[in-house]
Amino acid sequence: MQQSLNPWITHPVPADGADTAAPEAHVPQAAVISAPLRGMVEPDAADRLARRTVSGSAALWVTGAHGGSGESRIADLIGGARVTDHCWPVLQDGSKPRVLLICRADMRGLTAAQSALTQWASGAAPELDLLGLAVLADAPGKTPKPLRDFAAIVGGGAPRLWTLPWVEAWRHGDSTTPPPPAREYQRFITDLAALATDTTPSTNH
Repeated sequence: MQQSLNPWITHPVPADGADTAAPEAHVPQAAVISAPLRGMVEPDAADRLARRTVSGSAALWVTGAHGGSGESRIADLIGGARVTDHCWPVLQDGSKPRVLLICRADMRGLTAAQSALTQWASGAAPELDLLGLAVLADAPGKTPKPLRDFAAIVGGGAPRLWTLPWVEAWRHGDSTTPPPPAREYQRFITDLAALATDTTPSTNH
């Protein structure tokens, strides 16, 4: 599938039948954009995520595009995941980390995610395997349509997109174990578990 040089022009459309598989047959959606794109212009320095050398290992590194994105909450849901404190991770052994980018579904969060994805797509981020973007609801209730539309546009610049609903229990400090029962979270956790243990060589960066 040929990909536009500007991934925010169109929103990826699943292949026919992609959503008809039985739950037991579910596999993570295929990446539409799997590597930086030639011709993308990197964002201004002020809009880039910093790099951070991390020690140890993790099946998945969770990178928030901004403060308050929900890094720790999401990392708690996924076995073997660690947070990066809103920085792109650089591994001490030189290997390529698998990274999930996350943001909140408000304008500030989505704009920060778009800048981070622009940085990655332009090749200005460190070498990594970006699995996709998770957008967490920023308030109870239905997300306003302009923000839903913008989230779809921003997510079109990521290899994969997950949109996750509000979890009221988190507001009260309740534990994230067991994970939220919402179908979106169950599918998200299943996807990430499969992607984080996939041994297929990556084509990223």
